[in-house]
Amino acid sequence: MIKKGDQLPSANLQRLSAEGMQNLNNDDLFKGKKVILFAVPGAFTPTCSEAHLPGYVVNFDTFKEKGVDDIVCLAVNDAFVMKAWGDSQNAENLLMLADGDGSFSKALGLSMETGGFGGLRSQRYSMLVDNGIVTQLNVEEAKSFEVSKAEYMLDLL
Repeated sequence: MIKKGDQLPSANLQRLSAEGMQNLNNDDLFKGKKVILFAVPGAFTPTCSEAHLPGYVVNFDTFKEKGVDDIVCLAVNDAFVMKAWGDSQNAENLLMLADGDGSFSKALGLSMETGGFGGLRSQRYSMLVDNGIVTQLNVEEAKSFEVSKAEYMLDLL
C-alpha cells in the first residue's frame, strides 16, 4: 500500500466535463500543486452522498485558504456516474474523477473486492499530495468514517 513520502503511481483517470470526456494523467494533475485526493467506495452510496462528499464541498473555500490548489474525488465508477453525482451534490469546484477499471486504486494498494455487492471498489481514504508526493494518508478501517472526513483533513493542515 502507498504510504507517506511515496510518489503517486502514474495513471489515467477520466472526467466528463462541459468539454466532453477527458483522459487525465495524474502526473499532470498533481504536478506543482497541493491536492487533496479522497476516494469513496461508490458514488450515490449513503455515507458517500450524505457525509463524505458534502464535507469537501462545504469546506472547499477553507481548504483553498489553507493553500490547497485542487480537491479530487475519486471512485471506481465511470465518468458519467461521477459527473451526475457531482452535479447532484453541487460539487462544481471539485474534480470528480473516475477510476473506471480500478487500476489506479489497485496501484495504490487501496482497492477492495466487494463481491456481488459491487465488485472491485476503492477503499475509503483521503490523502494530501504535494507535487505528486503523498504527505498525509488517512485510510479508513472497514465500515468506518472518521479519518477521511473533510474536517479531519482540515485539522491536519
